[in-house]
Amino acid sequence: MVLPAFFSKSSPKKKSDTDSKSIHTAPDLSPRSPTRKSSSRSPTKSTREKQPRSVRKNSRTRNSSRQIFAADTHPLNLPPDERERRRSAMEAPGEALPSMDYEYDSRAPSVPSSPPMSPGIFQDMKGGRDEDRNGDSSPVPPPHGINTTSSPPPAPRAPFPPPPPLQPLQPQQPTVDAEAYKTLGNKYFIAKDYKRAIKEYTKALSVEPKSVTYLSNRAAAYMSANRYEEALADSKAAEEIEPSNVKVLHRLARIYVSLGRPADSLDVFARIASIQPVTAQEKGQAESMQMHIVQAENVIREGTAGSMAIHALDQAEKGLGFGAERPRKWQLLRGEAYLKMGNVNALGEAQNVSMSLLRRNNKDPEALVLRGRALYGQGDNEKALQHFREALNCDPDFRDAVKYLRLVQKLDRTKEEGNAAFKAGRLRQAVDLYSQALEVDPLNKGTNSKILQNRAQASIKASLKDYNSAIADCTRALTLEPTYTKAIRTRAKALGESGDWTTAVRDLKALAESNPQDAALAKEIRAAELELKKSKRKDFYKILGVEKDATENDIKKAYRKLAIIHHPDKNPDDENAAGRFKEVGEAYETLSDPEKRARYDSGEDLIDPSEMFAGGAGGFSGGVGGMNIPPEFLFNMMNGQGGGGFSFSGGGGGVPFGA
Repeated sequence: MVLPAFFSKSSPKKKSDTDSKSIHTAPDLSPRSPTRKSSSRSPTKSTREKQPRSVRKNSRTRNSSRQIFAADTHPLNLPPDERERRRSAMEAPGEALPSMDYEYDSRAPSVPSSPPMSPGIFQDMKGGRDEDRNGDSSPVPPPHGINTTSSPPPAPRAPFPPPPPLQPLQPQQPTVDAEAYKTLGNKYFIAKDYKRAIKEYTKALSVEPKSVTYLSNRAAAYMSANRYEEALADSKAAEEIEPSNVKVLHRLARIYVSLGRPADSLDVFARIASIQPVTAQEKGQAESMQMHIVQAENVIREGTAGSMAIHALDQAEKGLGFGAERPRKWQLLRGEAYLKMGNVNALGEAQNVSMSLLRRNNKDPEALVLRGRALYGQGDNEKALQHFREALNCDPDFRDAVKYLRLVQKLDRTKEEGNAAFKAGRLRQAVDLYSQALEVDPLNKGTNSKILQNRAQASIKASLKDYNSAIADCTRALTLEPTYTKAIRTRAKALGESGDWTTAVRDLKALAESNPQDAALAKEIRAAELELKKSKRKDFYKILGVEKDATENDIKKAYRKLAIIHHPDKNPDDENAAGRFKEVGEAYETLSDPEKRARYDSGEDLIDPSEMFAGGAGGFSGGVGGMNIPPEFLFNMMNGQGGGGFSFSGGGGGVPFGA
């Protein structure tokens, strides 16, 4: 094998021309400084001159075709094609390597020849050395990449500083044209696509946030989209930038009107007037709205009809922008107006107004007081007191809450004292306490109507029998609350007891028509009709001059006195004396007999037994002279002796309007 000889150095020979032509100094492959030129970089001028012309020519020819490597270059430092070429040349039988007439390329790095290796280095797998196997001392190839030159190793270089951390690349911001956004927004505005117009104006403002034009345009789009609060914010921002911009001020004034703020709108028009004239048409809507609001406030403050305040508020609300909410102040004024009206429907509307405000803010003291006053007007004083206390919890210094809390407490206390006196039979004291309660709050229609009815009930009682006062109280209560059915019944009773049963029956029938579901009214009407029938007969009590609750002795004394006065012998010249004396005797005969008196008082004497069975056996005609006869009257008339055919429950009780 020829490979060891390939790596061995040639023994020194005598220099000849051939050697000088073919053998060259091995190039140095050590790193070269950029400032220092290597002496082996290229053959010197003298050396080139000494070489034959043919050698230089061949060298140039070979250099031009392929790269030339030194003969002692380590195979591992050769390129693959050169290494393969040398291996093929060594394996060819009977052929030796060509003569070393290669001229190294001055551009190739020089590789120093390997020095003699120390014994024992690179032993083979069997423990022997290469020189023992081959019989001669052949150099062992050094490991790849190890510089075997005798030059000292280069000094270690200082470590490079760590590179700075990489900063993230910032995306390049696209160029934004605010005017293009405004132009596109104007197109959307003309097309009434206000949502997109607002979006484009917002983009323009993101580029130029202080542009009055963009702010004004977006405010106009907000107004057209019924978003008045946002429009107000943009207009005020534009007005702060340019306070004297008339166009901005005009738009600001219109926005104030749309939001129900006419006073602010008129202030803006005053500023415009200092710059240029303002026409009456321009500020006419604001002036009209302000006039109606002032009118409503005056009507409520003066205590006149609440319906006028409602009308004024309705006129003011016509100037609001479409979809704009009523201002809170206007809603409170409307609630006050409904309380002034005081009827059932108006109190319900006041409740609705207060609930609308409380849904927005359940801690609004004014709304709580408004609802408490509505409940107080409806007679629910307990819930009204709860609302007044809640308002004081929200605002302890709220004067209206304190005022109405004390008012309702005083009224309730006085009313309860009157009720207690009435139940105890102290009727005169009850009447006085009810009168005091009416003076606590003369404007409360609901509660005062009930107090008046209570005072009328006390006046009707037998110990007072002040029927005229009772009728007056009930009439006044019905003026405050026309649908108060209890006051109608009490007045009918007072009218009947005063002798006007005709009006009493008429009132009860009218009440029955409006309340057909009330079954008790039918019984009261029948009793009133019977009393009306009784009132048309002779009044024996009146003839004797005694009360209906007079005792037997009172009746006897009255008869004796009147019999002497009206006796015909005592009045020989009076033709009517005999008739009066006869009536006195008839009255005494009826009232002195307990059985006849009971029949007289109950009206049984007015019923003709022959008319009871007009429809055959067991059939009732339904009344005498067109009058309905209650079954209990028939039972009393028969004295319970109907042969077992009558078994009505209830017996012969007195009528509700009887003495």
